[in-house]
Amino acid sequence: MAKQQIVTESGYKKMKDELDYLVNVKRKEAAENVGIARGFGDLSENSEYDEAKNEQAKIEAKIEELEEILAHAKVISDNEIQTDTVNVGITVVLYDIEYDEDVEYTLVSSREVNLAQGKISDQSPIGKALVGAKVGDTVSVEVPDGTMKYKVKSLKRQEN
Repeated sequence: MAKQQIVTESGYKKMKDELDYLVNVKRKEAAENVGIARGFGDLSENSEYDEAKNEQAKIEAKIEELEEILAHAKVISDNEIQTDTVNVGITVVLYDIEYDEDVEYTLVSSREVNLAQGKISDQSPIGKALVGAKVGDTVSVEVPDGTMKYKVKSLKRQEN
Protein backbone atom coordinates (compact mmCIF):
# COMPACT_ATOMS: atom_id res chain seq x y z
CA MET A 1 0.00 0.00 0.00
CA ALA A 2 1.27 3.45 -0.88
CA LYS A 3 2.15 5.95 1.78
CA GLN A 4 -0.45 8.63 2.34
CA GLN A 5 0.73 11.94 0.95
CA ILE A 6 -0.66 15.28 2.08
CA VAL A 7 -1.48 17.47 -0.92
CA THR A 8 -3.06 20.87 -1.30
CA GLU A 9 -6.32 21.30 -3.19
CA SER A 10 -4.50 23.00 -6.07
CA GLY A 11 -1.88 20.23 -6.18
CA TYR A 12 -4.58 17.55 -6.23
CA LYS A 13 -6.38 19.33 -9.07
CA LYS A 14 -3.16 19.60 -11.11
CA MET A 15 -2.44 15.89 -10.67
CA LYS A 16 -6.05 15.02 -11.57
CA ASP A 17 -5.85 17.20 -14.70
CA GLU A 18 -2.53 15.58 -15.67
CA LEU A 19 -4.04 12.11 -15.19
CA ASP A 20 -7.07 13.02 -17.31
CA TYR A 21 -4.77 14.31 -20.08
CA LEU A 22 -2.62 11.18 -19.99
CA VAL A 23 -5.63 8.84 -20.04
CA ASN A 24 -7.73 10.70 -22.62
CA VAL A 25 -5.06 12.09 -24.96
CA LYS A 26 -1.57 10.62 -24.53
CA ARG A 27 -2.71 6.99 -24.09
CA LYS A 28 -4.66 7.16 -27.39
CA GLU A 29 -1.77 8.85 -29.19
CA ALA A 30 0.64 6.19 -27.94
CA ALA A 31 -1.63 3.36 -29.09
CA GLU A 32 -1.96 4.98 -32.53
CA ASN A 33 1.82 5.39 -32.77
CA VAL A 34 2.33 1.70 -31.93
CA GLY A 35 -0.14 0.76 -34.67
CA ILE A 36 1.56 2.99 -37.22
CA ALA A 37 5.02 1.68 -36.30
CA ARG A 38 3.77 -1.91 -36.52
CA GLY A 39 3.10 -1.25 -40.19
CA PHE A 40 6.77 -0.52 -40.86
CA GLY A 41 7.62 -4.20 -41.16
CA ASP A 42 9.46 -6.89 -39.26
CA LEU A 43 9.02 -6.15 -35.54
CA SER A 44 12.36 -7.75 -34.62
CA GLU A 45 14.20 -5.01 -36.53
CA ASN A 46 11.71 -2.16 -36.18
CA SER A 47 13.21 0.63 -34.07
CA GLU A 48 10.12 2.83 -34.57
CA TYR A 49 7.98 0.08 -33.06
CA ASP A 50 10.37 -0.35 -30.11
CA GLU A 51 10.38 3.40 -29.50
CA ALA A 52 6.57 3.61 -29.69
CA LYS A 53 6.21 0.69 -27.25
CA ASN A 54 8.70 2.30 -24.85
CA GLU A 55 6.80 5.60 -24.96
CA GLN A 56 3.53 3.75 -24.38
CA ALA A 57 5.07 2.00 -21.34
CA LYS A 58 6.26 5.35 -19.92
CA ILE A 59 2.77 6.80 -20.26
CA GLU A 60 1.18 3.77 -18.61
CA ALA A 61 3.69 3.93 -15.75
CA LYS A 62 2.93 7.63 -15.23
CA ILE A 63 -0.81 6.92 -15.24
CA GLU A 64 -0.33 4.16 -12.68
CA GLU A 65 1.83 6.41 -10.48
CA LEU A 66 -0.71 9.24 -10.52
CA GLU A 67 -3.63 6.89 -9.84
CA GLU A 68 -1.75 5.48 -6.84
CA ILE A 69 -0.91 8.92 -5.44
CA LEU A 70 -4.45 10.25 -5.95
CA ALA A 71 -5.99 7.14 -4.39
CA HIS A 72 -3.98 7.63 -1.20
CA ALA A 73 -3.79 11.42 -1.09
CA LYS A 74 -4.99 13.36 1.92
CA VAL A 75 -6.24 16.61 0.43
CA ILE A 76 -6.07 19.62 2.70
CA SER A 77 -8.25 22.61 1.95
CA ASP A 78 -7.10 26.16 2.55
CA ASN A 79 -9.22 26.49 5.68
CA GLU A 80 -7.63 23.33 7.16
CA ILE A 81 -4.13 24.78 6.91
CA GLN A 82 -3.07 25.99 10.34
CA THR A 83 -0.77 29.00 10.29
CA ASP A 84 0.76 28.54 13.75
CA THR A 85 3.34 25.95 12.61
CA VAL A 86 5.09 25.08 9.35
CA ASN A 87 3.37 22.31 7.38
CA VAL A 88 2.20 21.52 3.85
CA GLY A 89 0.42 24.54 2.37
CA ILE A 90 2.34 27.09 4.42
CA THR A 91 4.54 29.81 2.98
CA VAL A 92 7.36 30.56 5.38
CA VAL A 93 9.74 33.51 5.42
CA LEU A 94 13.09 32.53 6.91
CA TYR A 95 16.10 34.56 7.91
CA ASP A 96 19.23 32.81 6.62
CA ILE A 97 21.67 33.41 9.46
CA GLU A 98 24.83 32.62 7.45
CA TYR A 99 23.98 34.78 4.43
CA ASP A 100 22.13 37.52 6.37
CA GLU A 101 19.13 37.50 4.04
CA ASP A 102 15.48 36.49 3.96
CA VAL A 103 14.30 33.54 1.89
CA GLU A 104 10.74 32.41 1.25
CA TYR A 105 9.54 28.86 0.65
CA THR A 106 6.17 27.21 0.34
CA LEU A 107 5.99 23.69 1.70
CA VAL A 108 4.20 21.29 -0.66
CA SER A 109 4.00 17.57 -1.35
CA SER A 110 6.81 15.99 -3.35
CA ARG A 111 4.59 15.94 -6.49
CA GLU A 112 4.00 19.72 -6.28
CA VAL A 113 7.65 20.82 -6.07
CA ASN A 114 8.60 23.79 -8.25
CA LEU A 115 11.90 25.34 -7.20
CA ALA A 116 11.49 28.29 -9.57
CA GLN A 117 8.35 29.22 -7.61
CA GLY A 118 9.95 28.52 -4.23
CA LYS A 119 7.84 25.38 -3.66
CA ILE A 120 9.82 22.76 -1.76
CA SER A 121 8.85 19.30 -0.59
CA ASP A 122 7.96 18.58 3.01
CA GLN A 123 10.20 15.51 2.52
CA SER A 124 13.29 17.50 1.46
CA PRO A 125 16.00 18.10 4.07
CA ILE A 126 14.91 21.71 4.62
CA GLY A 127 11.23 20.73 4.52
CA LYS A 128 11.72 18.05 7.17
CA ALA A 129 13.61 20.51 9.37
CA LEU A 130 10.86 23.13 9.03
CA VAL A 131 7.79 20.94 9.66
CA GLY A 132 6.37 21.87 13.06
CA ALA A 133 8.50 25.00 13.49
CA LYS A 134 6.88 28.20 14.78
CA VAL A 135 7.62 31.89 14.30
CA GLY A 136 10.77 32.70 16.26
CA ASP A 137 12.18 29.17 16.11
CA THR A 138 15.67 28.56 14.76
CA VAL A 139 16.04 25.43 12.64
CA SER A 140 19.20 23.68 11.50
CA VAL A 141 19.45 21.85 8.20
CA GLU A 142 22.25 19.42 7.42
CA VAL A 143 23.56 19.98 3.89
CA PRO A 144 26.64 18.55 2.15
CA ASP A 145 28.65 21.69 2.99
CA GLY A 146 27.71 21.67 6.68
CA THR A 147 24.77 23.04 8.62
CA MET A 148 22.47 25.86 7.51
CA LYS A 149 20.61 27.81 10.21
CA TYR A 150 17.37 29.66 9.63
CA LYS A 151 15.13 31.69 11.90
CA VAL A 152 11.40 31.48 11.16
CA LYS A 153 10.11 35.05 10.62
CA SER A 154 6.54 34.56 9.39
CA LEU A 155 3.99 31.99 8.27
CA LYS A 156 0.97 32.31 6.00
CA ARG A 157 -1.23 30.08 3.86
CA GLN A 158 0.13 29.56 0.36
CA GLU A 159 -1.34 31.69 -2.38
CA ASN A 160 -2.86 29.63 -5.19
